[in-house]
Amino acid sequence: MIKVLYVEDEESLALIVADSLEDYGFEVIHRTNGQDALSLFKKDKPDVLVIDIMMPLMDGFTLATEIRKMDMQVPILFLSAMTQTEDVVKGFHLGANDYVRKPFKIEELIVRIEALAKKSRRTGPQVFYIGNYILDTNKNTLTIGQHVEKLSFRESELLRRLFEHKDTVVPREDIIRTYWNDDTYFTGRSLDVFISRIRKYLAQDERIKITNIRGIGYMMSIG
Repeated sequence: MIKVLYVEDEESLALIVADSLEDYGFEVIHRTNGQDALSLFKKDKPDVLVIDIMMPLMDGFTLATEIRKMDMQVPILFLSAMTQTEDVVKGFHLGANDYVRKPFKIEELIVRIEALAKKSRRTGPQVFYIGNYILDTNKNTLTIGQHVEKLSFRESELLRRLFEHKDTVVPREDIIRTYWNDDTYFTGRSLDVFISRIRKYLAQDERIKITNIRGIGYMMSIG
C-alpha cells in the first residue's frame, strides 16, 4: 500500500481528495499546515508527499526545502492553484518531482502518485557513465572530477533517457508527454531552452553532443 502524506489547509477539498485516494487503496495521512507535516515526516516517512503551497505556519515551498535537507529521494508533488510559470519553476528548483494545477481530476492525481511511488521504489544504484560524467538518478546529480552538479528531477530523467537512447532520435512530443504531460504550458521553445541547459552541464566533455533534429526531436551521441 502506498502511504501518502497529504498537506492541504482547505478542509473541504482535503476531505474529498483524501477519501478518493483511500477508496483507490492509498493510505492517506492528512495535515493542514507545513509545521505539523514536517513533524510527522520526521517520525513516519511516507512514500509520496502531496503538498499545497499556500498554507499557514509553514508554506509548501518552505516545507519542501526542509524535507530536502533530510531526504533527497522521497517524491514531492505540489498540488496548487499557483499556476504562474515562476511558481512552477520555483517548485522544481526546490526539489519537487511533479506539479499539478488546481482544479484537477482525481484520476490524474492518482496516476501521478503511482508513477512517483514506482520510481522511488527502484532498488540498487541508478548510475550511468556518460563520457567523463557520472549521472546518479537516485541523487539527481551529475559529477565530473570533483565537480557535482545538482539536477532537477526532470533534468536527471531526461538526461538518462537521452543516454539510454544514444545515437537514436528521441521525439520531442514524447519528451513533453512523458515529463510534463501538458504541452500547453511546456512549449517546444521552452524545451529547447531546457535542452540548452543540459548541454551546458555537459560542456566539459566535448565528445558529448545533443543534436536538435529539427521538427523531430533530440539525439545524444558520444564521439
